[in-house]
Amino acid sequence: MGEVAAKLKLMPEGADVDMEKLKAGVKAVLPEGARLHSSAEVPIAFGLKALMVAVILAEGVTGTEGLEAAIAGVEGVQSVEVEEVGLL
Repeated sequence: MGEVAAKLKLMPEGADVDMEKLKAGVKAVLPEGARLHSSAEVPIAFGLKALMVAVILAEGVTGTEGLEAAIAGVEGVQSVEVEEVGLL
């Protein structure tokens, strides 16, 4: 089947959240079989930025629910939204 790429949009709790700390927190909680491929800060409004991350999930992993739940538990994350999912 192959690996799966998931693009997620993480909204921080506020404009004062340290995005580097948020990214490090995401890396730390990735489930087994997942790795962070890339990340980028995207301006939203009034100084607020979202963190867009691309995560590669190992072959055989089905769904993104576990990944979403793990990332939602990171300090400073207000919400997690799956933007895209596709096979590599």
